[in-house]
Amino acid sequence: MKGLFRKYSNASRFVFAIVLFGLALIISVLVNKGVLKQYFPYTAPLLLIVATWILYRKEKKPLKAIGLNLRNLYFLPLGILIGAFAFFGARLLRVLYLGETVELSTSIDYLAFFYAFYFILPQVATEELIFRGYLFKKTIEVSNVVVANIVFSILFTLIHVIDEGVLSNLGMIIMLCVAIPVGHLLFATALLKSKTLFFPIGIHLGNNWATRHLITSAKDGDSIFYITNTSDFDTWMSFIIFLLIFNGFFLLVTFVIWKWDKFSVLKLR
Repeated sequence: MKGLFRKYSNASRFVFAIVLFGLALIISVLVNKGVLKQYFPYTAPLLLIVATWILYRKEKKPLKAIGLNLRNLYFLPLGILIGAFAFFGARLLRVLYLGETVELSTSIDYLAFFYAFYFILPQVATEELIFRGYLFKKTIEVSNVVVANIVFSILFTLIHVIDEGVLSNLGMIIMLCVAIPVGHLLFATALLKSKTLFFPIGIHLGNNWATRHLITSAKDGDSIFYITNTSDFDTWMSFIIFLLIFNGFFLLVTFVIWKWDKFSVLKLR
């Protein structure tokens, strides 16, 4: 058996990683209930970190292999700012394109805004550990960055599209099939340039938080800004143009991160 594992070492590592990640997710579903889920929803990411540590330990590598060390922790708040900025900028472009109006909320629960980070963080950390963590880096090692990005952008898209509410809406399917691969490219570029998973976790967190609490279409006090006259798309062409504008801004942010050393004195390492 050991000889078989040595002969197919890369394949065995992929299988072992999938089994470990699967067990981590199953255990988290069984454990993360009741009071624990309500106050400490971090079972899944913590178990995935343990699984990742075991996988790198078998290769005689530390978690530093994906940058999970205290020295890189500052990339988390930096990523939050960039992720929130990316969504806010893209949303403002939609406002300009459709002639909508942005208003500042007069009643804002700032404590709830910051509390939201606590509950969104485990969700995005779980996704990043699965889709931009060990398996993504290992795929790059055995193939190349292009192949890894194609494979994991497809997988990342599938978990968002395979949903009853999404599959019944053609517009939503098209939007996600464009936006999710763009999101993957942003997160993957952030990982590869910074060499730490803290950066894509931060960007993912900032983006997801901004979609719920920075600018929304509802005047309910849950967001800092809201749209007063949300417009619908009356033609497919207007919808396609919106997709190009909205996702184009995210691609611009991705490009800036990719060329970070050219634009900033802050070196990603």
